[in-house]
Parts: sequence; C-alpha cells; structure tokens
Amino acid sequence: MAKQSIFGRIAQLLKANVNALIDSAEDPQLMLDQLLRDYDNNIADAESAVATTIGNLRLLEQDYEEDIAAADDWGRKALAASQKADQLRGSGDTAGADKFDALAKVALGKQITAEGEAKTAKPTIDSQNEIVEKLKDGLTGLKAKREQLVAKRNELVARAKVAEAQSQVLDAIKSVDIMDPSSDLGRFEEKIRREEAKVLGQQELAASSLDAQFESLDDVGEEIEIEARLSALKQGGQAAITS
Repeated sequence: MAKQSIFGRIAQLLKANVNALIDSAEDPQLMLDQLLRDYDNNIADAESAVATTIGNLRLLEQDYEEDIAAADDWGRKALAASQKADQLRGSGDTAGADKFDALAKVALGKQITAEGEAKTAKPTIDSQNEIVEKLKDGLTGLKAKREQLVAKRNELVARAKVAEAQSQVLDAIKSVDIMDPSSDLGRFEEKIRREEAKVLGQQELAASSLDAQFESLDDVGEEIEIEARLSALKQGGQAAITS
C-alpha cells in the first residue's frame, strides 16, 4: 500500500472535527463506532507501513555502512600497496614496485566505487528517515485521537444510559401519579367519588320523602281540627235554638 495514500488518510482523520461530525450525525454513537473502525484500520495500515519502511531503511543503512567500511578498507589496501611499491622501488625492484602500484590503483578504484555507492545512498537514507519520522508522528497522532474518540463515545453512551434511566423513572412516576385521571388510582378515586355522590343523592331523596310525609300528617291534623270545630259549632248552634 502506497505510503502517500496512508499519509493522506492519516491527515484526513487527524483533521476531522469530531464535534461537528457528532452534531451532524443522526446516530452519534453509530457514527463514532464507524469512525473508530476507520481509525483502527488506518492505524493497522500505518503500523505496517512504518514497519516496512523502517525495515527497508535499516537495509539501506547496512549497505551504506558496508560501503563506508569497504571504502576505508580499500583505502588502507591502496596505501599498503603504494608503500610496498615505494619500498621495492627504493631497493631497485622496479618490476615489483610497478606490480604493487598497479594493486594500489585497483584498490583506489574499489575505494572510489564504494564511496560513490555510499554517496548515492545517503540522500535516499535521509529521505527514508524523514518518511519514517512522519509516519511515526502520524501514527502517534492517530492513536492519541483514537483515545479521544473512545472517551467521547463512552461519554455519549453513559449520557444516553442516564437519559434512558431518567425517562424510565419519569414514566414510572407518571404511571402511579394519583392526580393523573388516566391512572388506575385516579380512575378508582373517581369511582369512589361517584359512589359517594350517589349515596348523598339517596340520602337527600330520602330526606325529601320524609319531609313530605310529615307535611301530609300536618294536613290531616288540620282537617281533623276543622271537622271537630265544625261539629262543635253545629252542636253549639243547635243548643242555642233549643234554649
């Protein structure tokens, strides 16, 4: 997987405004769960890329160190061959001196080749070191932001559970509210009040009937009194005529 694409995805995730995403999401918890999965996938890709890049870098560094060591070694061999050539020439062995000078030239050629390879590898090594540092920084940033997302998700889940619990408590309170006419207790109380009202009505009706009966008795008494007085009046009038 190309390192550049990983860089792009890392940068995109690091720039993500989590609060804005939460505000715009229909289900923030589902959105955060998906975002966490994206982070986990990209962290795994980044770790793989970092490991591969570091491995390649270490190979380049080993080759570079070997080239530097080889250049030093060939330099020492060239010097030794040159010194031997000078020694032989000083003793009059021109043929031997020429032979060792030729060996010194071969060693110097090898030294130049090794130095050239080391020089060519150095910019690549420096570039790879920069890439590794950027990947490490991006990976560290991703892991830190992932922890923030986990904390945010846990906070939202906890708040959702608290809100759900509060809603259940409120529903329970509402269901047993005796002042709520729609509740069982409210309906029972209303039924009792109707029964009480019925008894009051019956009592009032009974009282009215009793009063009427007493009033009837009063009327009968008055009629008896009238009849008695009429009888007395008649008897009194008859006595007056007779006397």
